[in-house]
Amino acid sequence: MCPWTRADWGRNSSMEIQVVGGLAVRIGAAGLSLGTPKQQLVLALLVVRANQLVPMHDLVDELWPDDPPRSAIANVRTYAGNLRRSLDSYADDRLRIVREPGGYRLLADESLIDLYRLTARWRHARELMRAGAPAQAVPLLEDVGAAVAPLLAGLTLGPVLTARREAASQERRAALESLAEAHLILGRPESAASLLREEVSRQPLWERAQCLLMRALTAAGDAGGALAVYRAAREALTGELGVPPSEEMEQLRVAAALARRRVPNSVTEAETIRKRSRTHDWLPRTVPDFVGRKEIVDRLLHDVRERSGGVPTIRLIDGMAGCGKTTLALHVASRLAERFPDGQLFVDLRGHTEDTRMTPTAALDILLRQMGVPAGRIPMELPDRLEMWRRELATRAAMVVLDNAADSRQVEPLLPTSGPAVVLVTSRRRLLALTERPPVSLAVLSEPEALQLLTTLVGDGRVTAEREAARRLVGICGCLPLAVRLAGTRLAHRPDWRISDLVDRLNDRSMILPGLRTEARSVIEAFAESYEPLDEACRRTFRSFGLVTGGHLDTAMVAALNDLPWREAADVLDELVDRNLVQETAAGRYRLHDLMRRYAAELAREEDERPARHAAVQNLLDHLLHSVVRASAQTEDSGVLALHLRLGEPRRADLLVGREHGDLDWLEDQRLNLIAFARQAAEEGHEPMAWRLARASWRFFYTRGYFDDISVTHSAGLAAARRCGDRHAVALMHNYLASACVRTGAFQDASTHLHEVVSILTGLGDAAGAQRARFNLGVVYWLTGRLQQSLEINRLTLRSNVLDTLPVLPNLGLTLRCLGRYDESMAVHRLHLFVARTRQDPFHMSNALGHLGGVRYRLGQNAQAERLLRASLALRDRTGSGFARAETISDLAGTYRQLGRYEEALRHHEAAIEAAAASGEQQVQAEARNELAVTLRAVGRGGEAAAVLEEALAIATRIAHPYEQARALSGLAEHLVDEQPVEARRYRQRALAIFERMGAPERHELRRQLAAMPSPPT
Repeated sequence: MCPWTRADWGRNSSMEIQVVGGLAVRIGAAGLSLGTPKQQLVLALLVVRANQLVPMHDLVDELWPDDPPRSAIANVRTYAGNLRRSLDSYADDRLRIVREPGGYRLLADESLIDLYRLTARWRHARELMRAGAPAQAVPLLEDVGAAVAPLLAGLTLGPVLTARREAASQERRAALESLAEAHLILGRPESAASLLREEVSRQPLWERAQCLLMRALTAAGDAGGALAVYRAAREALTGELGVPPSEEMEQLRVAAALARRRVPNSVTEAETIRKRSRTHDWLPRTVPDFVGRKEIVDRLLHDVRERSGGVPTIRLIDGMAGCGKTTLALHVASRLAERFPDGQLFVDLRGHTEDTRMTPTAALDILLRQMGVPAGRIPMELPDRLEMWRRELATRAAMVVLDNAADSRQVEPLLPTSGPAVVLVTSRRRLLALTERPPVSLAVLSEPEALQLLTTLVGDGRVTAEREAARRLVGICGCLPLAVRLAGTRLAHRPDWRISDLVDRLNDRSMILPGLRTEARSVIEAFAESYEPLDEACRRTFRSFGLVTGGHLDTAMVAALNDLPWREAADVLDELVDRNLVQETAAGRYRLHDLMRRYAAELAREEDERPARHAAVQNLLDHLLHSVVRASAQTEDSGVLALHLRLGEPRRADLLVGREHGDLDWLEDQRLNLIAFARQAAEEGHEPMAWRLARASWRFFYTRGYFDDISVTHSAGLAAARRCGDRHAVALMHNYLASACVRTGAFQDASTHLHEVVSILTGLGDAAGAQRARFNLGVVYWLTGRLQQSLEINRLTLRSNVLDTLPVLPNLGLTLRCLGRYDESMAVHRLHLFVARTRQDPFHMSNALGHLGGVRYRLGQNAQAERLLRASLALRDRTGSGFARAETISDLAGTYRQLGRYEEALRHHEAAIEAAAASGEQQVQAEARNELAVTLRAVGRGGEAAAVLEEALAIATRIAHPYEQARALSGLAEHLVDEQPVEARRYRQRALAIFERMGAPERHELRRQLAAMPSPPT
């Protein structure tokens, strides 16, 4: 921070003291340094008691509530003295600390303190409300309510400031209550509801706000929402406090119940099936016989068609399981598809159970890929993915269906903030904090609608002939769409049955899933009746779906799971699909509705012996493992993989006939299954399969940038390998966990994993394997600045012939480059290029070209560097490889700078930073920023360069990358050398210490610069 002088500030300079949120003193556009946390507490207590004497004992109690040191009073005086000097230097008479007998006083214009301003607004607003002027009170109350951050956030407070923080929180709550009251008085219940939804979700015991929200929702016509608020409030109050709702809340519940209206009766609206391109259409197939919900469908269609083009449209659909939320969302999305040419996206958030719930990070990965974003561009961290997702949606006309959401926290990161996108969210829970609009809450079908659905399934003649039996049937089904469809399908496949026959059968059955014994009774009975007529093969296949955790199964997987021939498995699946017991989500891919899966799992536990269940899952895992090996054949060294996996012959070789070698699309389709099955194998006694499946999947995950998946699967595999006592497998899991750590900047974790590998393999007498692990450790040494160790390991690996030369040469060349041994580095990279060309390996050819260009750039041979770097990028573009692309672009940007082509240089710097963020390689993010800063200084934009260097330093420090830390420190010293030579010297000394430790060539220039600087004052 640059020093200020009092002359810099005049009486009219803007000044503010902030205590809402964190403590800050702002003078103009700059912030005053406030010292240590204890010193900040002194200032905070003086501020909240502005213009009052604060006794010394209050200050001591605040700083040391429990056990003050003997030097407490002396320390307080030091803190106060520091603050007085700072304020005297940078502020004016409007803000001064004075020492008085017994303590200190802050003399301040209270209008400068945000807390006092808010308190004044709150008092004025209360007076206006009492005077019957709510319209004038609203803007004041909005200002108070907007202060969401707690008082003095980030500081550990003592008793006085803690009490003041709580008082400020209570003032804000009271202001929000008054603001909601004002909106209701002014006839704006939607505004009141929007204001209170998120507050209520965060503070479920705030009963007054719950009551106001119920009033607002009832007044807005959402009585169902008001009742949902009541139920949530009652559960919180009784569960956490042991008290019932207040009399006011009970009265509001009665009023909401009286105001609640059912969905009106409607006629069938035929759905037009339109043939669509699948390029960006990820919507699952919907039912062709959609019935009912006309008012809701019309409302949603109208909302979308009349929306404002620049603002996202978000609509929530909630209701119990099986009520048709997904069907409704897909029906609406399909009817509007032509309005969204940039994509119709769909993701199942799997929110029905905690174990299977999809994280926002994983959901964003799926959605970005559906939009066509290449895997290599998708960032690793949630904030970066979120930024990319919202940036992509900002200009695209896209329809997004977020199905089966767990709660608002899961959905909120997935919502766009700008642009023309439309998002439909379905959930079993009522989500109150996502949008001002109340959600569309689906009840069950009305009886006429349920009868209409039954008619589409069994025919008008049968329903007309047995009208009363049909009414009884839909009544038994609870008019729940899923149950009606299952019962109707059963009848459709039994043309000789009367409807009354099925009614009698359903009345005789009572089979209920755990946890759904009341609200879903009829659904379970319908499930049982659909299952009972099946032959044994169909029954066993249906039950088998309850044994596995994967999202879907293909025909070969089902055949392996049930030990059936492929053709027979296909026939059984066709029968189950026809009976609506199994859903075919795409050609040859099958899944169960989540309630059906629970039902199937319960049946399997009851009807199948444990050894049979275990053997069935083992068969599936064996088939999946061999399928992954076959699909990875073109990207994985078959010899190495065979050595690692130690596989026998597949149990069902006949089911592998249809698996294509190198079928990466199949692996992409199975990605979530691979994760789920690896975890299931580890948890259910299939330990050898767990670690083998993780290892077999590694190459696919690695080349596609799924580093989170590597961590999940290999962590499960590591635990499994340890349980079964396979030390070779334990070493494998550590080795490949390290690969994910290296790519994401977790160098210390990578080092820990690899040292464990060396230790295990050395103990097993596997000297070659231990050396291969040391080679991998050499990469960590290179990235963490231990260049000599990296150099020695690479040379030893080459001499030992334990690895192919192709992966060793680039690491050796890069290490030599970092040491400034450019001629040797050039020779190694040329050899790398020669070997890669001989083997026609485009991946290594592009890397070698890029590395050669990097050396030329550092030697100042810019024409050659440009040719090599551009050739490397062109080859990467041709082969689709994103590996090390960001580094190559960064070197090309530096080359353009040295050629004086600054505009091109700046464009390429920004492209390099974006590419590094997309690939998740944090060390390259730091490198690219350091390079950008050099160019910014060259074009006279020193201030921007300093900011970029600070970013580079923060990233490099966070991941412990010393080389880029030192470069950033050296660059910051250049920026400070004229105005702050002492600080510049300190930065250069820190950078020199790092470069000296590494043996990097930059140390020579830094020594010269330090020698040329004037000696610091003594």
